[in-house]
Amino acid sequence: MSDSSASQARSLSRRLDALPFTRKHAKLLGGSGLGWALDAMDVGLISFIIAALTQHWGITTGEAGLIASIGFAGMAIGASLGGLLADKFGRRQIFAITLLVYGAATGASALVGGIAALLVLRFVVGLGLGAELPVASTYVSEFAPARIRGRLIVILEAFWAVGWTAAAIIGYFVVPASENGWRWAFAIGAIPAIYAFAVRWGLPESPRWLAGRGRVAEAERIVADFEASAGVTAPDTVAEPREPAAAAPAAPAGSRVAGLWTREFRGRTLAIWAVWFCVNFAYYGAFIWIPSILVDAGFSLVRSFGFTLIITLAQLPGYAVAAWLIEKWGRRPTLSVFLVGSAVSAVLFGTVHTEGAIIASGMALSFFNLGAWGALYAVTPEIYPTSLRGTGAGWAAGVGRIASIVAPLLVPVMLAGAGTTFTFAVFAAFFIVAAAATWGLVDRRGAALDDR
Repeated sequence: MSDSSASQARSLSRRLDALPFTRKHAKLLGGSGLGWALDAMDVGLISFIIAALTQHWGITTGEAGLIASIGFAGMAIGASLGGLLADKFGRRQIFAITLLVYGAATGASALVGGIAALLVLRFVVGLGLGAELPVASTYVSEFAPARIRGRLIVILEAFWAVGWTAAAIIGYFVVPASENGWRWAFAIGAIPAIYAFAVRWGLPESPRWLAGRGRVAEAERIVADFEASAGVTAPDTVAEPREPAAAAPAAPAGSRVAGLWTREFRGRTLAIWAVWFCVNFAYYGAFIWIPSILVDAGFSLVRSFGFTLIITLAQLPGYAVAAWLIEKWGRRPTLSVFLVGSAVSAVLFGTVHTEGAIIASGMALSFFNLGAWGALYAVTPEIYPTSLRGTGAGWAAGVGRIASIVAPLLVPVMLAGAGTTFTFAVFAAFFIVAAAATWGLVDRRGAALDDR
C-alpha cells in the first residue's frame, strides 16, 4: 500500500472510531449476531442429540464423545483456515460462506441412518462453525467505535446465549417428542444456509480490510454511508480517539502465521493461545456433557433437559455484566475475574447433589463462563494489526478447538474413573491457568485499532 493509501486508510479508521453508535452499527451487529446465535444453536443442539441417540441408537459413551469431538476437529481446522481466508478475501465473504457450509451440513445430518455418515457431516459442520466465529468478531471489531468496541464485541458474543437458549428450548420440546425428534432438531439447524444469502448481500465489507487491500474508494463509500447515518458531515471536527503506540512493522502478508511469532507479537500470541486452549477445554468439557451427567445422576431425559435450559438462561446476565465491566475495568481485569468465578463455580457444581444446588451452581458456571467468553472475543482481535487480525483470531480459536476435541473424549474417562467432583476440579484448574495467562495480553481499552 502506498504512503497516500496508508494515509487515507488511517483517516478512514479515525472517522470510524469517532462515530456514535448508529442504526447501521445496530444492523451490522444484529446481522452478525444472528449468525453467531445460529452457530451457538448448532453447537448446543449436539449435547441434547447425543443424549437422545444414547437412548434411541444405544450408542456408547465413547461413540458419543467421538460425535462431539469430530465436530470440534472440524472447528479447529475451520478456525485456522477461516482467519487466513478472511485476511485474503475479506470478512463478509468468508462469513457468508461459513454460514452456508455448516447450515447445509446440519440439515443433511437429519437424514443420516448411522454413526459413520453423522461423523462425516459433523466434521463438515465443524469446518463452517470454526471459521465463522473468529471471522465475525474480527468483522464487527473493525466497524466498532474505539470507545465502545469491547462492549459491542461482548454484545455480539451474547448472541451465543440466545442461540444456546434456542438449542435448549428445541432440546426440551422437540428432541424428546418422538424417536425422530433429533432429526427435526437437525432440520431446524439448516436455517444458517438460508441466512448466508442475506449476509452476502445485506452487510457491507470491512472498510479497514478494503483500505488495507488498496480499495480505498470502496472503503470511503462505506464510511461515508455510516457518517450519513450518524448525521456527520465534517469528520475533521469530531474528536479522535488516542492513537496506538508505534511498533515494529508486522510480517508480510505471505507469512501471516509466522508474523504471529515475531518479537512484537510472540508474547501475546502465546498468552492468547493458552487462554483459548484452557477455556475451550473447561467449557466444552462441562457443557457438552451436563445433560448426560444429569441423566446418569438419575434424572429423566426431559427433566435433565429442563435443568439445562434453566442453567443456560444465566448466560445472558453474565454477558450483560461483562459488557459493562469491559469498558470500566478493561479487558484483562474483566476476563481474569470471570475466569476465577468460573473456577469457583465449577468446583461447586462438582460437589453438590440436591436439585436446587445443582441449578444454582450450574447457573453460576453459566454466568461467569459466558461472561469470560464475551471478554475473550473482545480482546482477541484487538491485539493484532489489521493485516494479521483475522489470522491471529482464527489461529487462537483453532488452538482452542484442539482442547474442545480432547475434552469430550476425556470427560467420560474421568467421570468413570474418578467421578464428577474430580472432573469439575480439573475444569476449575484450567480456568485458573487461563486467568493467569490473561496478564500476558495487551489491554487496548479505548485505543484505536492498529491498522498496519
